[in-house]
Amino acid sequence: MLCVGSSRYYSSHAVSSLLVGPRRLFARDSPHYVDSKCHGTNQSRDNSTKILKPELNIGSCGACFSTVTGTILVQAHDPSQLALEIENAIDQQRFDDAWRAYEKHVHMDGLPRKSVLSKLITGLAESCDPHRLKQSYNVVSHAFEEKQELLDKEPLIYLSLSLARCALPNLAINVVRTLVKMEAYPPVAAWSAILAHMCQTNTGAFLGADLVMELGYLFQNNRIDPRKKSNRPLLSMKPNSFTFNIVLTASLVFGTTRKAEQLLELMPRIGVKPEVNLLIVMAHIYERNGRRDEIQKLKRHVDEACGLSESEFRQFYDCLLSCHLKFGHLDHAVDMVLDMLRKGKNAKRSLEAAKAVLEAVENRKFYFPYEKTDAENPCSSNSQMLSYSSFFKDNSFARLELDARELVRLLTDKLQEQVGLVKSEHGILHPTETMYAKLVKAFLEADKISALASFLVKASKEDSPVSVESSFVVQVINACISLGLLEQAHDLLDEMRFSGIRVGSSIYSSLLKAYCKEGQHEDDITALLKDAQQAGIQLDASCYEDLIQSRVNHSNTTGALHLFKELKNLNVLKAGHKEFQRLVQGSDDNEAALMTKLVEEVRSGHMVDHAVHEWNNVIHFFCKKRLMHDAHRALNKMRSSGHVPNAQTFHSLITAYAAIGGKYVEVTDLWGEMKLLASSSSMKFDQELLDSLLYCFVRGGFFLRAMEVIEMMEKREMFIDKYKYKSLWLKYHRTLYKGKAPKVQTEAQLKRREAAINFKKWIGLT
Repeated sequence: MLCVGSSRYYSSHAVSSLLVGPRRLFARDSPHYVDSKCHGTNQSRDNSTKILKPELNIGSCGACFSTVTGTILVQAHDPSQLALEIENAIDQQRFDDAWRAYEKHVHMDGLPRKSVLSKLITGLAESCDPHRLKQSYNVVSHAFEEKQELLDKEPLIYLSLSLARCALPNLAINVVRTLVKMEAYPPVAAWSAILAHMCQTNTGAFLGADLVMELGYLFQNNRIDPRKKSNRPLLSMKPNSFTFNIVLTASLVFGTTRKAEQLLELMPRIGVKPEVNLLIVMAHIYERNGRRDEIQKLKRHVDEACGLSESEFRQFYDCLLSCHLKFGHLDHAVDMVLDMLRKGKNAKRSLEAAKAVLEAVENRKFYFPYEKTDAENPCSSNSQMLSYSSFFKDNSFARLELDARELVRLLTDKLQEQVGLVKSEHGILHPTETMYAKLVKAFLEADKISALASFLVKASKEDSPVSVESSFVVQVINACISLGLLEQAHDLLDEMRFSGIRVGSSIYSSLLKAYCKEGQHEDDITALLKDAQQAGIQLDASCYEDLIQSRVNHSNTTGALHLFKELKNLNVLKAGHKEFQRLVQGSDDNEAALMTKLVEEVRSGHMVDHAVHEWNNVIHFFCKKRLMHDAHRALNKMRSSGHVPNAQTFHSLITAYAAIGGKYVEVTDLWGEMKLLASSSSMKFDQELLDSLLYCFVRGGFFLRAMEVIEMMEKREMFIDKYKYKSLWLKYHRTLYKGKAPKVQTEAQLKRREAAINFKKWIGLT
């Protein structure tokens, strides 16, 4: 121990330097900074070293300083002892002590050696506590800036996996990016597991698509020679079909389908061949984006494919039917529905199908297209996070791959929940009530009553309900009556009668009561009564009462007396109206399911502009070919035809301009048009569109417009990947506005400068 008098000038400085504590690990404006409530002050390392080293020779044993108030004992640790303290604290899970010892080590002697640093990173990551994980991430970020050689690949992969599991995808992807910058390339089996955990959330799925694009870009157009031995570590990181399956399925579940289509276009450019089950994912993407021709091309491959399950066929035909409805191709949709009904009818008649059903009933085995599992939480699919020792022993990452496949199954189950037009029973596909409702609504909107009647007639012959009243023909007519479409309901009823399709008395009763309620259809009432009598239909008592009241209201006493006598002679029971009343009120029972669905569908008010999808396909074709002049001509024709461009339209144009490069003025013009449309129409900005815009503006240096997009995204609480835009700034605008502002500048120049400085502050560089 060394005693130093209180009169010494530097003693007080030395004491305060040792007692204040270590400095902050790295600056708040660092690209990797994460606020993890680290202990420390803002005192710089250089200043503290200058105070201690020149004036005092402090040994490893420590120093004792005497003052007027007493003796203060300060333990100046040896760095090797601090390193040992870090290791012991991690082993005993005393993470606060380990963190304090680490901060002291950094303050005194910089970063600890590689083995200690790795143990600290993995120990904090193994805790699965968000606060500890952020501390571990900060350690990696600081080491990456100061001394990259201290970082090992395996601890960083383990940290990224822990971050992804604990719903911190923005930090998980940054660790993977750090590994790539270090050229410590993670094998595809490892980062695929990280990706699978990330993709269990909306933000993670969005970032996962960016990650696959970034890594896939390295392998485009055979850039990496596989014959060179030095390229083997890099080639081990190359995305495979399973990787694409993960991110594409997640993109569908969370709705980022345009980015998913960009990933599909990337696959052939890096030489990845899709697996069989990826065909179904591709069908979903093409259906969501309105790529009618692409989904038609897939049909042949799906029909010829081996190994597809029953639910996968169901999903594909659901996509195909939805695409037909989206483009207004009602004839194709009708053909598909009738074909399903016909095949289902034939299968029911076959002996093999009867045996299969009988066996299933006897064994109490029933098929359910989707059964919910208890694994709704992404982390619940794995009972516990792997310890680092177990992780390190699994050199092939086989356990991680199994976990990833389980997580993909969860995503696939969620995707199956979105299938609503086709159902499957014992291997037989059937249209659902939702499909019938959407198809009938499309016919009604197109005013194709005769075509709708023809479809209902053909469908009635193929599908034989238990009772006439439960047939979907009756339910469609009843739905039209409930919606006030009396003329269409009467036309359909006439078509059914001419085609020899018998309907029950409830249809006539409900239509007659609706006519009486409106009070302006005397001719229609007379004609309908005559048709009912010719068909041998007996109306219920409540219907006669409404008819009599209607005659009285129109001063037709003769007609009212005639109906009263007819009611007495027929001896109609009042209870006969119960069935009608149940149907008109829209029962939720299975027999009236179609009627309920149709009423809900029509009342939703959702109108489909089929021509918009046609124009979007044309514009997308020109954008893919980089024929931007033709794309703009198509856009102008679309506007002149009275059709309003939507987010899909602008996304195709913006991504094409981003691929060409240098067309940022054109993108600015599109942004102005989009803002006008958003204020005057129902156009909605989504995250994919705004993120594409922000990328173009930052890449081109249009920071005034970039800040407008950022403001809109933050107002709508959309996630923004600041790391990506920070990298763009550092790559293309590092020296922009670094010097002092010129004394003379225009107002426009001043605004541009202020916008660039504000953007720089936003990404954390100032």
